[in-house]
Amino acid sequence: MSPDLLSRREHALGASYRLFYEEPFAPVRGEGVWLFDQNGTPFLDAYNNVASVGHCHPAVVRAIAEQSAQLNTHTRYLHPAIVDYAEDLLSEFPESLNNLTMTCTGSEANDLALRIARCHSGGTGILVTRWAYHGVTSALAEISPSLATGLPTANHVRLLDPPDSYRGNHFVASVKAALADMRARGIQPAALMVDSIFSSDGVFSPSNGELAAAAQCVREAGGLYIADEVQPGFGRTGAQRWGFQHDAVIPDLVTLGKPMGNGHPVAGVVGRSALFDQFGRQQRYFNTYGGNPVSCKAAHAVLGVLRDENLQANAHDVGGYLKRGLQALAERFEVIGDVRGEGLFLGVELVEDRTTQSPATRIAAATVNGMRRRQVLISATGPAANVLKIRPPLVFQRNHADLLLERLEATLSAVTERPSGLTGSV
Repeated sequence: MSPDLLSRREHALGASYRLFYEEPFAPVRGEGVWLFDQNGTPFLDAYNNVASVGHCHPAVVRAIAEQSAQLNTHTRYLHPAIVDYAEDLLSEFPESLNNLTMTCTGSEANDLALRIARCHSGGTGILVTRWAYHGVTSALAEISPSLATGLPTANHVRLLDPPDSYRGNHFVASVKAALADMRARGIQPAALMVDSIFSSDGVFSPSNGELAAAAQCVREAGGLYIADEVQPGFGRTGAQRWGFQHDAVIPDLVTLGKPMGNGHPVAGVVGRSALFDQFGRQQRYFNTYGGNPVSCKAAHAVLGVLRDENLQANAHDVGGYLKRGLQALAERFEVIGDVRGEGLFLGVELVEDRTTQSPATRIAAATVNGMRRRQVLISATGPAANVLKIRPPLVFQRNHADLLLERLEATLSAVTERPSGLTGSV
């Protein structure tokens, strides 16, 4: 990477733009699960779920190029691309979720979902988890505590304990307490919004009907359940197309983004038609670029690749293989306190001590940077940034998992004093 480029970036873009890694990474080309720097050095991408079907997938590139050469315009003209895509996408959802409104980003999708929920409920109260991230608009920054430590919580927002399977699960109880507090203060709930894999909170998979129970509590209070599928959606969790299906619950609204266009900016909200009809009678919504023909063709190509290449099944198979490999590493390295997640969205929690479960934030940072030096890209998440976030493109294969495990073993050996002689499961 050119030091001059870094200096120019800092001067032109300012402090709000941040870079990954102690040694910033500067890719110039991508293909499948690989990113290449200017020297042609390959880096295994185990982080970017935006390029869900692989970097520069030919089918998606072709769809974008062909439609760009014909027409790109807004949704107030008739065009088959948005209708074809909407009909096909909605076939992937439960029958009751039968309408789609398209946007450009997940932030726009979540913002629209909040507007619909407030229109339906007449309330303002929002319930989110303690370290949630839902987007970058002003409304979403108020419900995204992970954006800044100590960011004041708006009066209408209540923070919930995530369904933490490692430290103790108080999710449903937390929802009930938050609703009771809203009632006591005269705040009408509008929505419970959760990322179905709780990625910013540390990667958790709710089970035993927890999401269904929480959704029922909120609905009884007059609000809606919004499933933020921007990160776990489109087959990433392996056993199901959408993260919310892991816990057998049907949301009122589902928000989509990131992998929807494999890097092309396209997103949307899926939900019950009655909610969209009610909203449409009371408010106008128009998005200049949302649902344009090029975006729709890109998104439709992604959906086709997911099916044609059986990528959800691949996520289930390779994700299970990788998870077992990570659990085997936990037998050797005491710093690994827990391995969790579904499909190709896995979290590896690093701890200073397994008894106290104290977060190993420093070791996690050293591991992420050590993996980058070994040409494997991962990241860290959670309130203490001590959970390794492993989230590769869905075309990731077992040989790629083997390479990741080999490099992670070498990295953990380097950043910890020595492998422990532990036996037994974590």
